[in-house]
Amino acid sequence: MGYQLHPLDGGLGREVTGLDLAGPIDADTAAALRADWLEHGVLVFRRIGTSPEAQLALSRCFGELEPHPIELFRLPGYPELILLSNENGPVAPIYDFGDGPETQRIPWHTDLAFMPTPNAGALLRMVRKPARGGRTGWLDIAAAYDALDDATRAEIDGLEAVYLFRTGLEEMRFNQPGGTRLSPRKDNYPHFPPVANPLVWTHPETGRRVLNVSTLNIDHIIGQRGEAGDALIRRLIDHCLNPRFQYVHDWEEGDMVLWDNRRTMHAAFGHPADQIRVVHRTTIKGHVAMGRICDEAEGVAA
Repeated sequence: MGYQLHPLDGGLGREVTGLDLAGPIDADTAAALRADWLEHGVLVFRRIGTSPEAQLALSRCFGELEPHPIELFRLPGYPELILLSNENGPVAPIYDFGDGPETQRIPWHTDLAFMPTPNAGALLRMVRKPARGGRTGWLDIAAAYDALDDATRAEIDGLEAVYLFRTGLEEMRFNQPGGTRLSPRKDNYPHFPPVANPLVWTHPETGRRVLNVSTLNIDHIIGQRGEAGDALIRRLIDHCLNPRFQYVHDWEEGDMVLWDNRRTMHAAFGHPADQIRVVHRTTIKGHVAMGRICDEAEGVAA
């Protein structure tokens, strides 16, 4: 089974064409796809995500799959698939950012940044796209680290920051998008203790250095509470958010996008709350702990 790679807009990722998911994926093709995923960070597969089975078969080329830690998001009958949909009511908070009610906006983040072991990656499939909005972006934080000057690299080497599970955008300390929350808060999430992650981590398979500033979750730098530490976080985030590190996908139904969660951040840009968006996602299990559970003094919010 063969396929071809094509550059995407921006410096991140490749589009895969010529891949046939009608039959089994042979071992050589699976190994080649996995190598391309590690090299390029993001792989785009247009309009071949025709079923949960096709998505699961492709996902298994990249590693062991795991259910989402929050059972609320699991797709019935497919424990390894996550269902993100507002078809039967909001699954994500609704906000008004000035243009009317909007949902499924999630700012730049690394999945499971609030846990010691992030997942290795994920494969997202568009099942039903909204008429307006609903784009997803990816950001290359390995390239962002490479672009840092030597002084900043030395400044952040060995530093840790505290990352927290967030149940709403209003809880974010950095890159906060504003807006007014319209939907009630939910209190039925499991408890996740604060986690200390390094500001720079090393990719466990490629060895690349990665700038870790998950904007949704980062709270403060350990040992640098106050304005000096906050200013450093803002500076690193501003550096990461440069468009030259980004790829933004305009979805069509049946598209699938795979990303390496250990070298990218991603963001969902939201869509009008009265429009339906349905996506399925698999999660590729991570096996290397990047961080640690904080002790009580370190984990207290700044």
